[in-house]
Amino acid sequence: ALVEAEGDFEKAIEILRKKGQKVAANRADRESTEGAAIAKVNANNTVGVAIVLACETDFVGKNESFVSLANEFADLAFNYDSKEAFLEADFNGLTVAEKLIEQTGVIGEKIEINAFEKIEAPYVGFYIHSGNKIATIVGLSAVVDGVAEVAKDVAMQAAAMNPIALNEAGVDANVIAKEIEIAKDQLRQEGKPEAM
Repeated sequence: ALVEAEGDFEKAIEILRKKGQKVAANRADRESTEGAAIAKVNANNTVGVAIVLACETDFVGKNESFVSLANEFADLAFNYDSKEAFLEADFNGLTVAEKLIEQTGVIGEKIEINAFEKIEAPYVGFYIHSGNKIATIVGLSAVVDGVAEVAKDVAMQAAAMNPIALNEAGVDANVIAKEIEIAKDQLRQEGKPEAM
């Protein structure tokens, strides 16, 4: 882009953004299931953010520059309460959404923010599984002795168990009905009476 722009940095960025728009349009139907999951907390552990900067291939997701960009995005995410507001945030003269399009042009893959979470609590802890594949943040209701270890353990459990909801109220009724039917079928196959 710099060669095409004859060394003009601003024009090169414009070229990359236009190229990114073309690539993004061509790759819009592709799935971005790889990437970097990043979780961070503020200095006093009262606010946590978790984002997923997604791409199409594991090769890109492990790239040092890609992970660095994901970390920069996570740092910026502290200032926003929703994914929508975050995508409109200023990122070095571009919006985050525009930066994603620019990077799509540079990398040649669909790049997007797949997840955005922010929580505030008396104590927030986090866990990032090796390789930035899974990131979790947890908010605890009180600061007690050993709170850092408890928060990390809970965050690790959440990453390992991959729960479908925070509590029973968050589970979709269709999921409950489906699980009840599976359990009934298993009992029937074991020869249990229908009344069970």
